Amino acid sequence: MDGSDLEAIKAQLGGVGGGSGANGKGKGDNGEMSKQEEQRQTMLTQILTPDALLRLRQMAIVKQEKVRGVEDMLIRMARMNQIREKVTEDKLKEMLVQISVEHDKETTIVYSRKGYDDSDDDVEYDFE
Repeated sequence: MDGSDLEAIKAQLGGVGGGSGANGKGKGDNGEMSKQEEQRQTMLTQILTPDALLRLRQMAIVKQEKVRGVEDMLIRMARMNQIREKVTEDKLKEMLVQISVEHDKETTIVYSRKGYDDSDDDVEYDFE
């Protein structure tokens, strides 16, 4: 990405604000929301290569929450000048794997199984 692309992204990011603050106000102005979403999509097309953008769109069909989080992360990175060039599909895959690993660490499953040879079962069912 050259300097003019970065400046265009910075200008668009400045117009978006925080994103989450507008959702909490409950104005009901669909025009403003669609305008922000349009700006968001424009930024993503400037940040991502066409292949990476296609992969992100395909993932959005199945996992909208995860894709939204990745999009937010990409926009934040662009805002903080951490993205020096367009994000390729391979780089996007690495980011998704990293997010998945971090998310998997939080999940724990605990199984509580009842023993088969429990003497209390006989009392409940009075088999005599």
